[in-house]
Amino acid sequence: MKIREIATGLQFPEGPVAMDDGSVLLVEIARGTLSRVTPDGRVSVVAELGGGPNGAAIGPDGDVFVCNNGGFRWHRGSDGSLRPVAQPTDYSGGRIERVNLATGRFERIYERVGTPDGEFALRGPNDLVFDADGGFWFTDLGKARARDMDRGGIYYARADGAGLHEVLHPVMTPNGIGLSPAGDVVYFAETESARLWAFETTGAGHLHKLPFPSPHGARFIAQPGGVYQRFDSLAVDALGNVLVATLLHGGITTIAPDGRMLGHFALPDLYVTNLCFGGPDRRTLYATLSQHGRLVAIDGWPVPGLRLNHQ
Repeated sequence: MKIREIATGLQFPEGPVAMDDGSVLLVEIARGTLSRVTPDGRVSVVAELGGGPNGAAIGPDGDVFVCNNGGFRWHRGSDGSLRPVAQPTDYSGGRIERVNLATGRFERIYERVGTPDGEFALRGPNDLVFDADGGFWFTDLGKARARDMDRGGIYYARADGAGLHEVLHPVMTPNGIGLSPAGDVVYFAETESARLWAFETTGAGHLHKLPFPSPHGARFIAQPGGVYQRFDSLAVDALGNVLVATLLHGGITTIAPDGRMLGHFALPDLYVTNLCFGGPDRRTLYATLSQHGRLVAIDGWPVPGLRLNHQ
């Protein structure tokens, strides 16, 4: 497999979406933008969102839906590297935003969620995936501060802004989220524990919860050992394997649906944050190497990616 560097100088890129014209949409969290990278490496801004745009996905109407975590406080290394460290003083609140690709206009469609314990503000929406019904599952990782942090959760929302509800709570730092090929299993990754979980759906926005000792009702899949690592976003291939962008042990960790560890593909960055499949045969794997602001493509991935709903 060949690794190609497509773009550099990005400001903590995340949320890649491979487009039919060969370009890649992504967010630049530290820049507060939804951006487009063309195959020759040129970068243009689609929308100035502010805050901390994170995961992104194409919805059923062709708009781009973005999880905005409200922003980070950043640490910049002497080599120019960048990493998020905490909730900033100018934190602007968590929300889900919809962006019109043709005009760059955007709107906030969700900022609060009703739960059995009352109504609460979203804290740090992180990643999302659309189902075949046109709704989307998303994670809220929460925000960390100097001496405390939020408890996160999993949510389901309608794309038209008409409804949002809590699916699982509390979840420890939920991050990447994806669907099985049949759409009947939702996978999500926890950042701090480097654990992969799953739950079976029973309809749009509904699931089968497991009893205790599951901490939230999901089914444990895997937790790799041996080295210190954290999990970020994920993608699913056509065989149903889950590819997790892996932090600190920088690269891509592939896990079978039954929990078997199928391998780790190393990449030269401690913050490999997100990935997506593209190309005519979906065998090009794009990855965001966020610490040093790069987008790379891995050509000839052995298993094609799963085709995403509505993309």
